[in-house]
Amino acid sequence: MVIGIIIALLLLTYIAYKGYSVILFAPVCALVAAATAGHHLLPEYSELFMARAVIYVKNFFPVFLLGAVFGKVMEESGAARSVARFIAEKLGPERGILAVVLAAAVLTYGGVSLFVVAFAVYPFGNALFKEGGIPRRLLPGCIALGAFGFTMTAVPGTPQIQNIIPAKYFNTTSFAAPVFGTCGALIIFLVGVAWLEWRKKKMLAAGEDFGPEDTRAQINFDDGVPELPPAVAALPLVVVLVLNFILTKVIGGWDASIMQPYGKVPLASATIPVANWALVISLIVGIVLSIIFAGRQFKARGNLQAALNGGAIGSLLAIMNTASETGFGNVVSSLPGFGSVRDFLLSIDPGTPLLSEALTVNVLAGITGSASGGMSIALEAMGPRFLEWGNAVGMDPGLLHRVAAMSSGGFDTLPHNGAVITLLAICGLTHKTSYPDIGMVSVVVPFATTLLLILIWTVFGFNF
Repeated sequence: MVIGIIIALLLLTYIAYKGYSVILFAPVCALVAAATAGHHLLPEYSELFMARAVIYVKNFFPVFLLGAVFGKVMEESGAARSVARFIAEKLGPERGILAVVLAAAVLTYGGVSLFVVAFAVYPFGNALFKEGGIPRRLLPGCIALGAFGFTMTAVPGTPQIQNIIPAKYFNTTSFAAPVFGTCGALIIFLVGVAWLEWRKKKMLAAGEDFGPEDTRAQINFDDGVPELPPAVAALPLVVVLVLNFILTKVIGGWDASIMQPYGKVPLASATIPVANWALVISLIVGIVLSIIFAGRQFKARGNLQAALNGGAIGSLLAIMNTASETGFGNVVSSLPGFGSVRDFLLSIDPGTPLLSEALTVNVLAGITGSASGGMSIALEAMGPRFLEWGNAVGMDPGLLHRVAAMSSGGFDTLPHNGAVITLLAICGLTHKTSYPDIGMVSVVVPFATTLLLILIWTVFGFNF
């Protein structure tokens, strides 16, 4: 019954909004849906929910782990702050909005986790906005545009997990559909900055100023330890990007025979996960370089162990949240009522599967409050159908990859999203004061941009 699926989705949405653990309640919601269909609950849990969750962990845990460790090393060493400070100082308070967006974007595109980016960029953004007289309530929107927007999903090669997940389902790489992604990134960036600048002018014209200053201790990072030079601090970011490109595009023809001895191993893949392996190697090199370059800083602060342990522990929560949401999706997609939902989504037929895919991923990302979780549910349930449809119309699978990634960065940042709540907490602001601008630059603009590009690509028959 479709009603059971709807009840389970609404229950999961409510639980996520209230801040309860998805790890604990995703299986509960899945079993609620299974119960309404008259299925046996224990087999549904052990053979569908847990089996898919385990496969997800197998496929993506190294990326979650190394990405979290890399971000934590960059944070604890002060390297992320050094890069953010450099960009902020170079552009100055008169271009404070652009400075904050670019600082967040550079760190995100370099592989630093979104939460670390928010912590690193905020103090310098706060100082720039104060000096430039820019209303402080715009600051979360600026960070959201740079961290949660185009560099997370659209720019080809971004090492964020939202750009890695689709590769498994479509046998693509992180550089899939470079023209489509680059066009999307430029539109989101330009329209987002234009919106924030317009909002600034409107607020200033109404007599609004910087507003109450945030005097919390968390914004003071000056601990007497010399900061890494910006060029040195940024080098691991550049290495991650360049090495990922080399391993993916230049040495992309990995020898498939190396997988043959593992053909009968449980959960073994028949194909080489190029996107995963390339990023894993790149992140390892980035972590090692970060530790070497920041040896003096880690010695002075005595926090290398904290950085490594903190990244590793943090990755467990992230991967288990998403794996649980994937298990939920696997149970739901097995129910008879899901066939009606699937058929409806596949009936949205402008000649390609792109629109159906975009709507499916956006809706599920919005329901779960998670870009990676919503996209994983969607692709687990519908990915093979989208790929089959794309092949039937002669579509490059890279377009499916890029649309899935960009769509995950649309409705995911609705008010109940964990990253939004954390960002507002970091900035000391509220949904009432700052969410309208967060919503515009991280929900409305990315969603509208994806739909616009799908329309253009469909009408003109582009295939790249």
